[in-house]
Amino acid sequence: MSLVGADTFKSRAAAALADANLKLAIDRTTRTARAKREAAVADWPGFSKARDLGRRIKDHVIENLDHYLVEFERNARASGASVHYAASAGDACEIVIRICREAGAQTITRSKSMLGEEIGLPHALDAAGLTRIETDLAEHIVQLSNDRPSHIIWPALHHTREGIAALFREHHHTPQNSDDVAGMVASARRQLRGGFLGADVGISGANFLIADSGAICTVTNEGNAELTTTIPRVHIVTAGIEKLVPSLTHAFILLRLLVRSATGADITQYTTFHCGPKRAGDRDGPEAFHIVLVDNGRTRMLAEGLGEMLRCLRCGACMNHCVVYNEIGGHAYGGVYPGPMGAVLTPVLDGLEKSRDLAHACTLNGRCQEVCPVDIPLPAMLRGWRDKSWAQGLEPNTQRGLIGLWAFAAARPGLYRFGTRLAMGAVRLFAKDGWIDKLPLAGGWTRHRDFPKPAARTFFEQYQTQKRRPDA
Repeated sequence: MSLVGADTFKSRAAAALADANLKLAIDRTTRTARAKREAAVADWPGFSKARDLGRRIKDHVIENLDHYLVEFERNARASGASVHYAASAGDACEIVIRICREAGAQTITRSKSMLGEEIGLPHALDAAGLTRIETDLAEHIVQLSNDRPSHIIWPALHHTREGIAALFREHHHTPQNSDDVAGMVASARRQLRGGFLGADVGISGANFLIADSGAICTVTNEGNAELTTTIPRVHIVTAGIEKLVPSLTHAFILLRLLVRSATGADITQYTTFHCGPKRAGDRDGPEAFHIVLVDNGRTRMLAEGLGEMLRCLRCGACMNHCVVYNEIGGHAYGGVYPGPMGAVLTPVLDGLEKSRDLAHACTLNGRCQEVCPVDIPLPAMLRGWRDKSWAQGLEPNTQRGLIGLWAFAAARPGLYRFGTRLAMGAVRLFAKDGWIDKLPLAGGWTRHRDFPKPAARTFFEQYQTQKRRPDA
């Protein structure tokens, strides 16, 4: 479910930049995530080789997607599961709602799933009159605040601890006695426990779909997924078709990459494999097990040269290291997926015309690809969207005109160097104590940050001087 059309990217970004609490909340989480990932990678000498292997595993599956879909469906049905195919987000929601109604369900528990967010499942369940209980702690916070996730690993990243404490005091039946983390977690546990025990249907996503066994794998840190998938009499899995892997061995290779990149841990607290409904003699588990395999633009991505994006493990490392995301957070992107990976995916899901600004917001510094555990060329893909936007005439005429003037000057080196020297000299006039806090025609840069005073000489001039040095 996207809110891209609600307003513009520029207005959302401006509002985010003006929100001091948001910047504090982002810094608290992403700084820690970056440090943990760096330590985890440094502690694993084989990370680079594993990364290359993970990339090749994903590419192999994408190239043979039809084969592994058939194999997974055959083995999943053999285990007792029902397999459904959904071409679009609307189809997927209709299938889930139909299963819930056929089961006579009233209360639904849901474990965190970005695919569920992508297809708008929370809103579809609400519209169908079903009682929806988000069981992930962060998603619980988002639901109470009538909000949207702002990060794919930490959906409530944009909330501060102080704000969450106030939210729990307002909404929990028995709120916390203290506002420390332990007290708030205990309050959430009390609030959610009845929902776990009384749910008719549990809905989860899947981190991996194991083709040779028909099993699905979920990776969580709280154990809420296990309570969501084990206690209710019906378990529904919604998963994108790109989640397929050939075997358990391949899944474990990708698991090691996923967890280190997402949270900096060796392995998550809960890595669970589900293979069909409860069997005779089993003490717990669902009576019915449904798997909804969702396309929603994925085969179109293959046809349009975006297949490398289907490698994505949804670890969130690209946004944790993104200089733009760390300034504006997730909501400014307007779609379900924020950060660099969202800037690539949102035009697929919502159309380039509505989301062309996302690719232009990127600095193309390449950090996102450096930390991606499966080496997705995100900067190149974002440049591709820029090219398509230009080719389709989506850029404003003023922007096209200015780029035309720049191209004219750039094709004439003497004119370009003269203009650069002139511009730098003019900009330096606005500097004070080494910084510029106001600059004509550059309010977007200086409204929320100071601009550094340019060097006295251009880069080319400095380069020429350096080249003439005897020791150069």
